[in-house]
Amino acid sequence: MNTRLINGSIRLMRGSELAELAEIDAQVSPHPWSEQIFKDCLKAKYHCFVFENDNALLGYGVLSVVMKEAHILNICILPEKQGQGLGRELIDYMINLSIEKQVEMMFLEVRVSNKAARYLYERVGFNEVGIRRDYYPAAKGREDAMVLAMCL
Repeated sequence: MNTRLINGSIRLMRGSELAELAEIDAQVSPHPWSEQIFKDCLKAKYHCFVFENDNALLGYGVLSVVMKEAHILNICILPEKQGQGLGRELIDYMINLSIEKQVEMMFLEVRVSNKAARYLYERVGFNEVGIRRDYYPAAKGREDAMVLAMCL
């Protein structure tokens, strides 16, 4: 399964690229996913995708689908590729997959401080439905997560 998009293509994640994906995440997240977390996601049979262009990994997305609900567990685009529409293409891909799987509601959490991601999610159609206090580890303690949802 390989879907061509404007800025590259999306395909299923391979076990052989988990170390590289962990390195990409470390460039973006203050508390990145480890290679083991990616392994666990594959083992759990989550929908794990990579975004690539010319065989170079540019980012990834991980989606959990259970019955009529989907949850975007993580999405990450290389810092130098952000702002070019790749994240939007990846989110649109996950939304369309969720619609195919007859999902009715999608959820995600985002750091309250991550204004760029919040803006993107709002433009796509997500709405705030709550706050998870002290959800994320932060440099000085914990940070709240904004819970976003979208009806499909």
